[in-house]
Amino acid sequence: MERADLALLLGAPAGLVAEARREATVIEEGDPRRFMAALAAATAQGGTVLLAGDTWGEQERRQLAALRRREPVTPATAAGKGWLCIPTGGTGGQLKFARHDEETLSAAVRGFARHFALPQVNAAGVLPLHHISGLMAWLRCALSGGEYRPLDWKAVEAGDLPSLPAKPQGWTISLVPTQLERLLRNAAAVKWLGKFRLILLGGGPAWPALLDQAAAARLPVSPGYGLTESAAMLTALRPGDFLAGGRSSGPVLPHATVKIGDEEVITIGGESLFRGYYPAWRDKWDYETGDCGRLDEHRHLHVLGRRDAVIITGGEKVDPAEVESVLRGTGEFPEVVVLGLPDTEWGQVIVAAYPGSTKPQLDKVSAALNRLLAPAKRPKRFVPLTSWPVGAAGKVDRAEVARLLLNLKPES
Repeated sequence: MERADLALLLGAPAGLVAEARREATVIEEGDPRRFMAALAAATAQGGTVLLAGDTWGEQERRQLAALRRREPVTPATAAGKGWLCIPTGGTGGQLKFARHDEETLSAAVRGFARHFALPQVNAAGVLPLHHISGLMAWLRCALSGGEYRPLDWKAVEAGDLPSLPAKPQGWTISLVPTQLERLLRNAAAVKWLGKFRLILLGGGPAWPALLDQAAAARLPVSPGYGLTESAAMLTALRPGDFLAGGRSSGPVLPHATVKIGDEEVITIGGESLFRGYYPAWRDKWDYETGDCGRLDEHRHLHVLGRRDAVIITGGEKVDPAEVESVLRGTGEFPEVVVLGLPDTEWGQVIVAAYPGSTKPQLDKVSAALNRLLAPAKRPKRFVPLTSWPVGAAGKVDRAEVARLLLNLKPES
């Protein structure tokens, strides 16, 4: 596929001609329809295209400006590789842009279609299009001749559940775990979700109780693992396996490779792998992620958590994802973040933060922790936060939670 072909599939007018553009095009449009038109036009017109969030603050905009000042002219640039730069990181962290192009994106779409036996993809979109999960939901439709229908997440969450026309291949929807949890509270939303062929679940670890609740409702959930760097999905559990009790992130898609290296670090590769972080370029075939995992006897991936998120307290290593899973399983914490904060006695002390509107029964929580976790893994403090930082995609900003906790007075 050529870039011009992709532009036409995205809906660009046939008259737009690629130009030798020196300045990068930045798209920061929050309205889905206007975003789609802008990206189609920028794809046709040539040059580097950077996707940005329309709600970004000064920090992200300063980082973007600094990156643009450092953009070099390279043979790869001249060859038209890695022209679409998709943000990863951001609020509270260091903003980066993963370079993709028509080759990496179309490889991801082909792998998805083969894995799920979906020659044509139709999707309802509730995730922002500048995020990789939202963008790929649209691209799968555009490249397969299906229909993409953007929806307003706030309206869907409030109960506005549109009726979608019947399609031979059905409909898909991509959600992050927090979105699924909120929809499961509404019986009408559960019934609506049950009409989808695929409910793709990613963007963060899903806790066991949430998955069990979705399975009990017989929802066709497909938990998966992917990154912006891989053009989204690398592995995915098919709904039939999920409903039969599977709780992994599924087997590797046909276009990708997943290997487990030293210290259980996940290394990825394949046709959809990014070209580098703008304005730089990658010169290696494989990419070592910051995640740890294992492959079981069926070659299904189990993600164990972030390598750099491990808490070391009193000499013991603790995976915060494990503690968060137990806390969510109590039913007392719809949202919770477990972090290790500096401590003179323990090195790091385990703290569980949660939205101030939540009123957990801590006696019940303590009983569950005592039963399920070793003493070193149990949080020493539970901290309600009045301001709970959640991004546009529904994912909590862990770095901002850490900053808020560090700024609290000692007695809080």
